[in-house]
Amino acid sequence: MSTATTASVSTHILDTSVGRPAASVAVSLRARGGGREPWVVLGRSATDPDGRCKDLPALPEGTTHVRLDFETEAYFHTQSQKRAEAQQDAPALRDSGAFFPEVAITFAVAPGEHYHVPLLLNPFGYSVYRGS
Repeated sequence: MSTATTASVSTHILDTSVGRPAASVAVSLRARGGGREPWVVLGRSATDPDGRCKDLPALPEGTTHVRLDFETEAYFHTQSQKRAEAQQDAPALRDSGAFFPEVAITFAVAPGEHYHVPLLLNPFGYSVYRGS
């Protein structure tokens, strides 16, 4: 996926509150060539039914920092609607919004490396790690 002069990035999202992939979450990929340079949007995507973004663009040569922005608010709103429908006559949900309406993950990259960055997500927290 990568060459000796560039790095590559992939991601997926697992909604740990339901134990399933998070589909239809908008994701944008940004990059910069140093800590003081401005972010450049390289592309936008959305997670597929398996929670993966398979069409993120390649990183330009000289990229040193990458940022993945996940728009989680719409996803949690949809999930909240589904849970409310499933509850029918049960009491209303305590909180139907997203505590984190968006998640931005920034990390350093090196040429020739592939970076898989999974997002483990639930309505009140998240975790990320460098995967394989």
